[in-house]
Amino acid sequence: METISRTFTANIDNLHEVLGFVEEQLEMHEASMKVITVMNISLEEMYANVCMYAYEGKEEPGECIINVWFNGDDANVQLVDSGIPFDPLAKDDPDIHASAEERGIGGLGIYMVKEYMDDCTYERVNDQNIFTMRKRIK
Repeated sequence: METISRTFTANIDNLHEVLGFVEEQLEMHEASMKVITVMNISLEEMYANVCMYAYEGKEEPGECIINVWFNGDDANVQLVDSGIPFDPLAKDDPDIHASAEERGIGGLGIYMVKEYMDDCTYERVNDQNIFTMRKRIK
């Protein structure tokens, strides 16, 4: 099981390059367009969160490592950053049946990621946030 890794500056300007990197790996493993689309949406949400919040208050943006590996018919995409500790899975899911005003701001993107992916995990190891998404590709 080979892991392909790339390190990006945690800057939203790099989003297109991040998505292209993961999409290329998914295409090489013959993932369906539906899988590529939901992985892109989920990756965009999680990468944007790293860019906006992980290094908040720092003069320079930090880094975000993207790891991709395949295990059988499962694609795994992992984001690793050294920013502020944050477990996106610890927050309660929003009430999707409430109106936008009642629901408040935030949380919907992470909820969508959890719905789209077959599994998501978070851990904090060696002062790093490690968020992993798994999706069956076939």
